[in-house]
Amino acid sequence: MREHDAPTPGADASSAVDPPHWKRNVVLFLAGQTTSLFGSMLVQYAVFWYLTLTYQRGDIMALAAVFGFLPQAIVSIFGGVWADRHNRKHLIIAADAGIALTTLALALMMMTGYDGVWLIFLTLAIRSAGAGIQSPAVSALIPQITPARNLMRVNGVNGSIQSAMALLAPAAAGAVFAWAATAWGGAAASLIPIFFVDVVTAAVGILLLAFVPVRAVQRSDDAPTGYFADLVEGVRYVAHHAFLRWLLALFAIIFVLSVAPSSLTPLMLVRTFDAGEQQNITHLAVLEIAFSVGMMLGGIVVASFFATRSRIGMIVTSALVFGLLAIGMGLSPTVWIFFAFMFLVGLAVPFFSTPAFTLLQETVEPERQGRVFGFVGIVMAVAMPLGMSVLGPLADVVDIEVLLVATGILTFLVVGAAVGLPVGRRAMQAARTAREA
Repeated sequence: MREHDAPTPGADASSAVDPPHWKRNVVLFLAGQTTSLFGSMLVQYAVFWYLTLTYQRGDIMALAAVFGFLPQAIVSIFGGVWADRHNRKHLIIAADAGIALTTLALALMMMTGYDGVWLIFLTLAIRSAGAGIQSPAVSALIPQITPARNLMRVNGVNGSIQSAMALLAPAAAGAVFAWAATAWGGAAASLIPIFFVDVVTAAVGILLLAFVPVRAVQRSDDAPTGYFADLVEGVRYVAHHAFLRWLLALFAIIFVLSVAPSSLTPLMLVRTFDAGEQQNITHLAVLEIAFSVGMMLGGIVVASFFATRSRIGMIVTSALVFGLLAIGMGLSPTVWIFFAFMFLVGLAVPFFSTPAFTLLQETVEPERQGRVFGFVGIVMAVAMPLGMSVLGPLADVVDIEVLLVATGILTFLVVGAAVGLPVGRRAMQAARTAREA
């Protein structure tokens, strides 16, 4: 506990460490971000469903992943520095507004009848760039307005709320997409209503965030530095931080070998369990709902019963479970068993992401958190298209079931090595020591 956090004798501990009105501010912040995220999820589901149903090609899905994630990796290089130098609230608002304006422009252009696939890719790229600014600012702002001892619970609750929205999003996206596809004959113009919903939810999210008071982080070193110097200092910090290096490597493993293959599950659904265009839309919605229900329940369990458990233990166990579940999905004999495994994948996600982000928030200094989460975003955003650039084209020549089983086995083996090797054990011990300190 830091000296200025120590309660005075006879005083209530919570009153000494808690920022004023922190619960109100956290509720407003999470409500705004969840509302904005709901609209973004609608767009994400609808666009990927449209590309899946229209083209049914692995290379198109790979391009969508590249345009949807690679710009975030590039922008995150600078987004993390901005989050440590400027007011994080203003960065989030600017990014949300930019993404909403881009979506509005795409909707208006489609209303003229133009529906080139390159336009969808361009919009995915711009939205991804906005996420490169927004994501590190959001992750770094949560510990700024939340008492340290409540971080795990707030992160868990945040995950559960977002998962609940993710439960509604595919159902809503499926209903609107199916109705619009029928009304407009399945053209890309069926995406227009969903784009307008995203613009409205972004506006609501910005409005709610406007009521949360947030100051720029006070740096421990008052000497002025440039952007490049801050970036270099952040790189050096990560390079000399054993646990950060280990965790970033683990994120890369999971995103290449687990997240990227899971992006092919919609394609597997319409190929292996093809039930006709209308029923396929329903199945795609059920697939996302199963995943979201699992995430929601996992977030509730983490927040309720695992807030004080070993962060490292949860991270390692869930990473190994991802490998086993990928094998199960690849061996699924029926569509309902496939849905069940997708539910279990969703259930496992909060056991990995919540303790990982909480541990970073607990062990990294506030003035460096923006850059650290920027590097986390870079790793995730690069690993995803990297995995898809290989697996996407392979999915056109190799059964997706085979790819899922192969990546599941690799995940289990590589994560096991990351945990069992001496460098991994030293990194995990360094994290425990830093958290205790």
